[in-house]
Amino acid sequence: MEIIPKQIARSANHTLTIDWADGAQTSYPFIDLRAACPCALCVDEWTREKRIQKNMINSNIDIKDIKIVGHYAIQIIWSDGHNTGIYTFKMLREFTV
Repeated sequence: MEIIPKQIARSANHTLTIDWADGAQTSYPFIDLRAACPCALCVDEWTREKRIQKNMINSNIDIKDIKIVGHYAIQIIWSDGHNTGIYTFKMLREFTV
């Protein structure tokens, strides 16, 4: 089964909500998504150890922009200037807070 979002929306309460093509809906607090960034700056490529922890992130972190990457992911531009994380649709669908 292909994992495809039908709609991606930011809310005023700092939550990203995705409506999936299969009818499911998932919501993610911005701070949890930022802490889960899978990029090489946030996760060591060799050890997979997280380099950023939730307590290191401003609780008012915001999403400035969301870009679609191909047919498989989104790239989030964060208010702290971070923008290198690619969040695959598979990762987002399986992500739990």
